Amino acid sequence: GKTTHGYRRRHICNEWGVECILSGIMSVKGKKVLHMDRNSYYGAESASITPLEDLYKRFNIPGAPPESMGKGRDWNVDLIPKFLMANVFNLKHYRVECWNNVLIACQIWSSNLYVLLSCLGQLVRMLLITQVTRYLDFKVIEGSFVYKKGSIYKVPSTETEALASSLMGLFEKRRFRKFLVFVANFDENDPKTMEGVDPSKTTMRDVFKKFDLGQDVIDFTGHSLALYRTDDYLDLPCLDTINRIKLYSESLARYGKSPYLYPLYGLGELPQGFARLSAIYGGTYMLNKPIEEIVMENGKVVGVKSEGEIARCKQLICDPSYLMDRTTKVGQVIRVICIMSHPIKNTSDANSCQIIIPQNQVNRKHDIYVCMISYAHNVAAQGKYVAIVSTTVETDNPEMEVKPAMELLEPVEQKFVSISDQYAPTDMGAESQIFMSRTYDATTHFETTCDDIKDIYKRMTGTEFDFAEMERKKNDIFGDVADQ
Repeated sequence: GKTTHGYRRRHICNEWGVECILSGIMSVKGKKVLHMDRNSYYGAESASITPLEDLYKRFNIPGAPPESMGKGRDWNVDLIPKFLMANVFNLKHYRVECWNNVLIACQIWSSNLYVLLSCLGQLVRMLLITQVTRYLDFKVIEGSFVYKKGSIYKVPSTETEALASSLMGLFEKRRFRKFLVFVANFDENDPKTMEGVDPSKTTMRDVFKKFDLGQDVIDFTGHSLALYRTDDYLDLPCLDTINRIKLYSESLARYGKSPYLYPLYGLGELPQGFARLSAIYGGTYMLNKPIEEIVMENGKVVGVKSEGEIARCKQLICDPSYLMDRTTKVGQVIRVICIMSHPIKNTSDANSCQIIIPQNQVNRKHDIYVCMISYAHNVAAQGKYVAIVSTTVETDNPEMEVKPAMELLEPVEQKFVSISDQYAPTDMGAESQIFMSRTYDATTHFETTCDDIKDIYKRMTGTEFDFAEMERKKNDIFGDVADQ
């Protein structure tokens, strides 16, 4: 067929998060980028669904939404839920504009995910580099909660909150307060602040033991403050965990109710910002482009065929759905979207919140996550709330696994259940020059996605991501306005 010339460096397939960020980074580095999506809409499997009638159709719910749901166009329901942590951003009245619009880049990357971007200063710097000149308004998420023995409690992360919390007994409160003071004062460059702890050798388990903290406190500290998915961190050096807890506390101190933000009107418009970004750097973005063939020569990718034309490339980035024969299934995630007419109980009638159910509290190997937003964010009809429950599947009865979370939400007017397979690449790209991302997991933060981006970048370039170099390139192109 015909050959489309001019794309000689990078070829990015599909509008998934990792691909978006990498396309921006490669554009800034001066590579020619063609970003193709076989869908006619932005977001792929993590799209934002509107009107509400389309959500019913997608999940094969018979009939139309009841009149009590309001106008269908008032709804904008994201399929994969995550929030965004605030402290790393320079926000002014929660409006992000021009060269400070980090949040725009973060959320474009997530393609309609409520994003819990935590402890990921490196990734935030990546996103700063992929600047997008748009405006967005954000609201602070009204609460962050943790589950303990059937009830939920506000996550305490400051000395004052620790002493006031009903999550702990009197003596436990005092011990936890001492721990938080230690974390707040800890400076890896000042031995006087370490109290005998070696940040590169002392495990987090030993730090908890030093302050005589009980299992329930360890659970919410590791999973709701440091946002770990498993307990593996307990036997690793403590520095990363301490930094994670510090970031959470500093974010909360800055924004009050919680350390998390969510953009008004949802995330549906965000991927379009990357199309603009691509255009700024001379790249091209195409929707509704069916991918007919990944063209290989001598075991190496040389192009992508679409509608009889071949776009030539030297490297290809795509999600697993494009090359299933080069992936392996690594698990499943269940997600339940719930529409309600009330806030979640015991959250002080919050219009938005996040709840983490630590694995040990429900005898599981993985945490259960709950994200809730509402009409206050212009993503639902007046008086309506949208909560999304997610976890990694461990049994043959996934819906039973999320029962502890579902019980917190009752009564639920309508639920939409999905069970998605998770895939990871088996081809690392050394020979083929095909670089695949991993499927999104159940977490409400981007720790694993950050790792994926850095891993793909290193495999593509052979070098670690150099923030200083990228920021210099940004300033070379945009000048001082980039820092204003």
